Amino acid sequence: MSKTKSAFFCQSCGYESTKWAGKCPSCNAWNTFVEEVIIKGTDKKEKDEWADYKRDAKIKTIALNEVSSAEEKRIVTSDEELNRVLGGGIVLGSIVLVAGEPGIGKSTLFLQNGLQLKDCTTLYISGEESEQQIKMRADRIIGPSSSLGENFYLLTETNTQTIFQEIKKLKPQVVIVDSIQTLQSPFVESGPGSISQIRECAAELQRFAKETNTPVFLIGHITKDGNIAGPKILEHMVDTVLQFEGDRNYTYRILRTLKNRFGSTAELGIYEMTGSGMRAVSNPSELLISQKDEQLSGIAIAATMEGQRPLLIEGQALVTQSVYGTPQRTVTGFDLRRLQLLLAVLEKRGGFHFGIKDVFVNIAGGLKVEDPSLDLAIVTALLSSYEDVAINPKYCFAGEVGLSGEIRAVNRIEQRIAEAEKLGFEKIIVSKYNIKSLANLKYGIEVVPLAKVEELYQYLF
Repeated sequence: MSKTKSAFFCQSCGYESTKWAGKCPSCNAWNTFVEEVIIKGTDKKEKDEWADYKRDAKIKTIALNEVSSAEEKRIVTSDEELNRVLGGGIVLGSIVLVAGEPGIGKSTLFLQNGLQLKDCTTLYISGEESEQQIKMRADRIIGPSSSLGENFYLLTETNTQTIFQEIKKLKPQVVIVDSIQTLQSPFVESGPGSISQIRECAAELQRFAKETNTPVFLIGHITKDGNIAGPKILEHMVDTVLQFEGDRNYTYRILRTLKNRFGSTAELGIYEMTGSGMRAVSNPSELLISQKDEQLSGIAIAATMEGQRPLLIEGQALVTQSVYGTPQRTVTGFDLRRLQLLLAVLEKRGGFHFGIKDVFVNIAGGLKVEDPSLDLAIVTALLSSYEDVAINPKYCFAGEVGLSGEIRAVNRIEQRIAEAEKLGFEKIIVSKYNIKSLANLKYGIEVVPLAKVEELYQYLF
């Protein structure tokens, strides 16, 4: 007979306790413990549904020097953005968690990528939709008469043991699970979506991925706070965590890496949501710079970096006379504390009276940018709005502003200049401390080196 056992789990971090506690000893959250019934199965053979499908491996201790170092094998997809974000393609045996808002396009993106993997047998497991719903979406993405879906198989099931029986028959090369919160293991008695169920189902899929060398994609939900639903241990168990985000008011979506054991975590992929699925945006700079017929004050273009990719984005500022006693500071897509720092620098070093002005700053296109090289463009936009003088739209900026008003050097300046030149800009204003690394390089764009914010004001106004 199976033993029935109940335990208490912290809903915040997944900490397990034999008795209820008011405060979690692991994450210090209050009133987060819930009781869940666990059934430990005794039949090992029943539990290990993919036992015949394992690699023949003898477990033994091995010296590090005896391990042969080889490049991890990857499946390269037809989606350049996904390849970049994953670090060059799908690593065999990796387990990837993809989370995002409901309706943002997670299922669409991975259904589309699964259909486009021509040489791989792909199994799409859905616990949320019926076969007819998935077929309707697939017809919209690739067309009803396309031959792309020949190696693509569907399974609408939530029981993990049934799923592993089907996997054993099909032997897929890629598995997509939509979503991990809908799966249910018979070895845990609580309902789908509970902490113990998510942890057990993810552990079973992780063992399957590692023992059979099959890449597994887990699509996950997020809570109203924006965190990935379920215990934090879920993010620790997987190899890669991707966040799919975007504003419903904009057509494009951003795929960010939060964790990656096989590549950089600074990468991002940009997609545009269309009627026929997700379209990868190869040149996002053109998308992020708004088109205008006339020159307006308070606008400056910044040359920033997101991972390995240079981006040109538009910084907008509006400086107006304050109506109330306390001036407002409102930002969208930029750090509010950073804005207050830049205003203090302009007030102290340049003598501009921003203390009696309302200041509004916006990064066009709805992006959130943390690159410090945005400072110089924001300062220029603030001064442009303050003086009500438009900046030449063919100028762009790349530099960090220090507390003493100096313009500091930024990294990868060559890539930023090359991107600006490619998009037809005439001048790029950078820190003079970046010029040493550019001594022997020739560009078709004029590089203007400046050392202080005062010099920037004299040069532009």
